[in-house]
Amino acid sequence: MGKKLLITEKPSVAMEFAKALKINTNRKNGYLESEQWIITWCVGHLVTMSYPEKYDEKLKVWRLDTLPFIPKEWKYEIISNVQNQFNVVQSLMQREDIEEIYNAGDSGREGEYIQRLVMMMAKPNPNAKKKRVWIDSQTEEEILRGINEAKDQNEYDSLSDSAYLRAKEDYLIGINFSRLLSITHGRNLANKINEEKASISVGRVMTCVLGMIVLREREIRNFVKTKYYKIIGEFGNESSTFKAEWKVNDKSKVFESPLLYNDTGFKNEQKAKEFIISLQGKEAIITDIKKSKQKENAPLLFNLAEIQNECTKRFKIKPDETLEIIQNLYEKKLVTYPRTDARVLSTAVAKEISKNLNGIAKGYKDEEIQGYIKKMLEQKYPTNNLAKTKYVNDSKITDHYAIIPTGQGYENYDKLPELDKKIYKVIVKRFLAIFYPAAEFNKVQVTVNVEDETFYASGKVCINQGYLEIAKYGDKNKEKESTDSDKDVDKVDDTNLEILKELKKGQKLQIQNYETKEAETSPPSRYNSGSIILAMENAGKLIEDEELREQIKGAGIGTSATRGGIIEKLEKIKYIDINKKTQIVTPTDKGEIIYDIVNGTMPDMLNPKLTASWEKGLDMVAKKEIEPNIFMNKLENYINSKFNKLVVKM
Repeated sequence: MGKKLLITEKPSVAMEFAKALKINTNRKNGYLESEQWIITWCVGHLVTMSYPEKYDEKLKVWRLDTLPFIPKEWKYEIISNVQNQFNVVQSLMQREDIEEIYNAGDSGREGEYIQRLVMMMAKPNPNAKKKRVWIDSQTEEEILRGINEAKDQNEYDSLSDSAYLRAKEDYLIGINFSRLLSITHGRNLANKINEEKASISVGRVMTCVLGMIVLREREIRNFVKTKYYKIIGEFGNESSTFKAEWKVNDKSKVFESPLLYNDTGFKNEQKAKEFIISLQGKEAIITDIKKSKQKENAPLLFNLAEIQNECTKRFKIKPDETLEIIQNLYEKKLVTYPRTDARVLSTAVAKEISKNLNGIAKGYKDEEIQGYIKKMLEQKYPTNNLAKTKYVNDSKITDHYAIIPTGQGYENYDKLPELDKKIYKVIVKRFLAIFYPAAEFNKVQVTVNVEDETFYASGKVCINQGYLEIAKYGDKNKEKESTDSDKDVDKVDDTNLEILKELKKGQKLQIQNYETKEAETSPPSRYNSGSIILAMENAGKLIEDEELREQIKGAGIGTSATRGGIIEKLEKIKYIDINKKTQIVTPTDKGEIIYDIVNGTMPDMLNPKLTASWEKGLDMVAKKEIEPNIFMNKLENYINSKFNKLVVKM
C-alpha cells in the first residue's frame, strides 16, 4: 500500500500534525513514519536564489558595463547549512511508495514559496499526487480539516507564481540598483561618513520606508511653531455659566480677513483683544441647540499590522517581536493564523464562534476575562447574529480572517513567558468586545450668536459603557499622532453637560466675559516602530482614525509577513535608529545621505504609491487577473529604462 508524505515548514509544526494524525512512531533522522503517513519538515528556507557570480564568475566584481543583470534562466541552490534536511526531504519525495505529497507549508505566499522551491529542486516521484493543506489555526480539528479538504496543489499555482515574482523583483531591484548606486555614489558616501569604502543598499520596499522616515524627520526639523490667539467667551446667568469658543463665519466682521491665522484664531494678540472690545455689551443669544445620542461600536478585530501597532504602544516592543510572540501563540494553538491583513471573520467561522467562546469560558483562568464572559451570559448578549454585523465580511478576506483566540491550547498557557500572556489577553479582549453592545453617549452642541459672531460649546457624556468596559485601555493609552488640525481646535467637550442641557433656543444670556487664549501649531510626530507598520499598510499614509483606516484599506507597502523584517533590516544596516524605551524611529546621518542619493537619481523608488502598485501587481497575479509573464516584462522594462536614463546622465 502506498504512503502519504506531508511536509511542514518547521519541526514544531510537524509535531502538531503528527499529534492530530495520532502518529506516535519514534522520530527518525529528519522525519516521522507510520504505516500510512510520513511527516517531514523544512527548517524555514532550504533553497535560495543564486548570486550573479554563480552565473558568471566575472560578475563577482561590481562594474557598470555588466549591469543591469537580468538572467534569462534563473539559478537556485540549496542553502549549505540546511543541506542535510534538504537531502532527507528529497529522498522521501523520491520514494516509489509515495502516492500523495501534502504541501503543509505556512498558509501564505512566502510559505508557498518555501515549499515550491523545495519541490522544484527535489524532483519528487512523478506519479505522486501533490496536494495543498491550507489552515487557519493549529488546533487538531483545523489540521484534520485542512488535510481532509486539501485541494490539488495546482489550484495554488497563481499564488506560487506571485511568490516567485516577488522574490525575482526584490532580487533584481536590490542587486541592480544597489550595485549601480554603490559604483556611482559609494565614494561620495564613504567620504561623508568617514569610512574607507561604503556600499549603498537599495530595496523595493526598504528604500521607500526609509524615505517616509527621512521626510517626516525633515518636516519636524524644518517646522516653525506659530503662535495664534483664540477667543473664548463665558456665557450664562447668576446660577451657572459655560465657556464657548469663537469661530469665524461668513457674516463675521473679520470674514476672510488677513488678521486671522485660521478659522478660530488671530495672528496678533492685540488685534484679538481689539476684537473682544468690539463685542463688549452686545446681546448674546442662543441660536441653535442640538441634542443627540451617539453610538460607538467596538473596533474591528486585529490583523497583524493593528496588533503590532498596539503592542508597540503598550509594551514598547518592535513589530518583529510582536510577530514572533503571536507566531508562538499560534503554534501553541491559542490563536489563529497571525500573518493576516483581514480585520473581519468569514461567515463560516461566525457560525461556529460559540466554540471559541465556550473554550475561553472553560479554559482561560483569568479573573478579569471570566468576569466579562459572566456578564455576557447574564445580560444574554447575542453571539449568534455576528453575520449581520461589520465584523463578518467574506469580501474583505483574502487568505485568512482576523487574529482571534481559538479557545484552545490552554495546556500550553502556564508555560508562556509573561509578555506572551499579556499579548494573548489583548487579543482576547478585542475579540470579546465585538459581542458587547455599542457604547452610548449623550451630546449637546450649543451655538451662541453675538451680533453675527458665533461661539460654540459642546458637552458629551457616556451613558452606557457597552464595549468600553472591556476596551478601557483603548482610549487612555492612545498616543494620538498630533497634527496641526488636532491641536488648533481646542474642543470644549469638558463643558458641564448638565448646564448645556438646560439651555433653550432663543434664550438671552446675561453674563458675557471674553478672553484671549494663546495657542501654537505643533509639528507632526515621529513614527514609532508600530505606527510605521500602519503607515506601510496604508501605502505611506499614517491614518490615526480607526474607522477611516477600515474604509481606506487598499494596496500597502510590503506584506503583513514582511513589514516588521523590513524595519529590522533598516536598523541593522544603520539607516535608522529605534529608541529602545520609546520605540521612536529616526533616520541616521547615513540614512539621510542614502535618501539624498536615491532622491537625486531615482526618486520614484521613494514613492509609496509606486511601491504599493508593484505589490498590487503581485496580488493581481495571485488572483489570476494578469499573467505572470506580463508582470515580468513590466519589471524588466522598468529596470532597463531606469538604467538607460541613469547611465546617460553619468
